Amino acid sequence: MSAARTRAAVALARSANALARLAGSGGTSLPGRLLLRLEPSALGHLAERLRAGSAVISATNGKTTATAMAAAIFAAGGQPVLFNRSGANMAGGVAGTLLELPGSNGAQPPLLGLFEVDEMWLAQIVDALAPRQIVLVNLFRDQLDRYGELEEIAARWSTALSTPPGSAADCGLCADDPLIADLGQAAAGPPTYFGIEDATAASEVPFHALDARHCRRCGAPYRFERLFVAHLGHYDCPSCGAKRPRPQISAQQIALDGARGSRFTLHTPAGSATVSLRVPGLYNIYNALAAATIAHIRDVPPATIARGLGSFVPAFGRAEALALDGKELRIMLVKNPAGATEVLRTLAGAGEQLCLLGILNDRIADGRDVSWIWDAEVELLAGRLTALVCSGSRAAELALRFAYAGVERSRIAVESDLRRALAQALAQVPPGSTLYALPTYTAMLELRRLLGRGGRSLRRGQ
Repeated sequence: MSAARTRAAVALARSANALARLAGSGGTSLPGRLLLRLEPSALGHLAERLRAGSAVISATNGKTTATAMAAAIFAAGGQPVLFNRSGANMAGGVAGTLLELPGSNGAQPPLLGLFEVDEMWLAQIVDALAPRQIVLVNLFRDQLDRYGELEEIAARWSTALSTPPGSAADCGLCADDPLIADLGQAAAGPPTYFGIEDATAASEVPFHALDARHCRRCGAPYRFERLFVAHLGHYDCPSCGAKRPRPQISAQQIALDGARGSRFTLHTPAGSATVSLRVPGLYNIYNALAAATIAHIRDVPPATIARGLGSFVPAFGRAEALALDGKELRIMLVKNPAGATEVLRTLAGAGEQLCLLGILNDRIADGRDVSWIWDAEVELLAGRLTALVCSGSRAAELALRFAYAGVERSRIAVESDLRRALAQALAQVPPGSTLYALPTYTAMLELRRLLGRGGRSLRRGQ
């Protein structure tokens, strides 16, 4: 298509974006979808203006956080970055982000594009962007009514890595996820693997839901020496000999601080550094390693990586902390068995009595089938809850799940109206203490809209 047609499509999409913001929408997907409707090849044309190229991150869990962490690292190193900070990660969202590109100016420093990408859109977006790096973090069962089984996604990702232009990208893969690590066979060049090397961080109790039990090469059951998050861990196949690759980027000497954060030693081929994260859990250490892998491939030194990760502020709804009525509200997104279990395990590890606001929706973006809550390890919190308020379109089923987990019925309340549910839960929390909100995706968006300016993001040290 002609450059003139692309310019015209961009101008119309930007006008639509401006109108959306005036109307209070502020989203990036709608203008991006309009742009691609007017000019299907616009992604590639706009990506050519990213003089530092682009990198993409995909995962079932954590891609928003990992991308924002990578952006913080590059900001610490003085590298200008454009990334889809709103979390819009399908083609329309990526196109909408590219609409924010400044006008061409040779005097401007080279701009790097960082894009989180939806699992099912990876191949199409890689084909359009021709990124210099592709980093894949994990594959968990999530929205099976939309995505299908994990093997289907893994096959799509394998094609994306082996087909130009994906085959020209430097590839970063999680060594601890058997499904992800095995994709290294499809990569044109040697992948950079990342993972956890601290055996003391492994779970003492086997996880109920393991999403990768069988070897992709021969079909035999994997043998797990240790597990960190769901099926992520150290493993091998006793039948064909396939095993976890040794990671070049690793986390060691891990110290978890409940729901407040963590520390670990980052090891890379270029050296080591101590990292302090302001987000909790082993799952966020994996996100940090994914971000560090992109940075390492781009020759960012370990000290800068550590500084950037230390400055990272949680993306909205991902362990975000807000001040509300003299109390702290901490929002922790849950959306599938593996992610929910890690949030629950993190809260259980804090060793304190808890008040929870659980919000379960079953809209399209959440997945219509909410039976996944029965695979989440809710029992981890059974003895720690002083109060639980359940809300959302499937509030009653969430309450039933906690009741079956052993939570006393007298401590469980059901309130479908979110405003009243929030007020009811806050009333159970002493001044200066924390209310933990565990919403699904659309519930998290509703909660953030409800809070509006009533909640103030906590700054460091507060």
